[in-house]
Amino acid sequence: MTVAEVPPPLPADDEVLVQVAAAGVNRADLLQRQGFYPPPPGASEILGLEVSGHADGQPVCALLSGGGYAEQVAVPRGQVMPAPPGVELVNAAGIPEVACTVYSNLAMVAGLRPSEWLLIHGGGSGIGTFAIQWARAIGAHVAVTAGSSEKLARCAELGAEVLINYREQDFVEALPQPVDVILDVMGAKYLDANVRALARRGRLVVIGLQGGVTADLNLGLLLGKSASVTATALRSRPAPEKAAICAEVVANVWPLYASGAIRPVIDRVLPLAQAAEAHKALADSAHVGKVLLEV
Repeated sequence: MTVAEVPPPLPADDEVLVQVAAAGVNRADLLQRQGFYPPPPGASEILGLEVSGHADGQPVCALLSGGGYAEQVAVPRGQVMPAPPGVELVNAAGIPEVACTVYSNLAMVAGLRPSEWLLIHGGGSGIGTFAIQWARAIGAHVAVTAGSSEKLARCAELGAEVLINYREQDFVEALPQPVDVILDVMGAKYLDANVRALARRGRLVVIGLQGGVTADLNLGLLLGKSASVTATALRSRPAPEKAAICAEVVANVWPLYASGAIRPVIDRVLPLAQAAEAHKALADSAHVGKVLLEV
């Protein structure tokens, strides 16, 4: 990956031009770089699914289909959000993807409620560190898996109550009770165990496929629990759906930043020219929270 001059983006009538301050780095960027996750039709070939910066003179952050690793990006108007209150502008670049992914899946799809139990796989990730805080803020209980004691300690600081090292423990056996909702980034590898871990009327939401795409599903076990399995992707959703999610996030999540109930967890901020180093940090899982590129 190299930094180069390209023509400036030309916003369509329903788009806003954002002067980028920073871009968030996501595992989807690594997949796209490797040729496994092409952008949707019409989206920029430049990497980057979230940014912070200025639009019409106002501090904003935005959810993208691509184009974030740049000085400027054209964004559908409904996906541009005011910067969260109390958050530094550069740090705000690490919020759109995690906030929209977690809120759309845990609140809008799974309907996580106060006092329910949530299991988060990859608790030390950007998704995980946000999901812990949001779930605790609404009064849910949180269990997490992570691959080191250091990451689990950070998860505990954020409010996770059950800490499971997936390298050393069977997470189903380590849970104190069946869980109501599971937020899963592993996919096939964890499918059977996730279904076994669900409580009656439990909801498994798959948002990543780090552990493969194909697995056997025990429908009898799922049926016996009256449970459900849902799989979603944010990037490929139609623009009106993304706009609706962004509006819900601003209305229901931004106040939690204002109150301090949620804070951004930033592992490191690197200059845009060091995008390769940022990708390596994610590939090695050598981070807790978000990795950002400052423009």
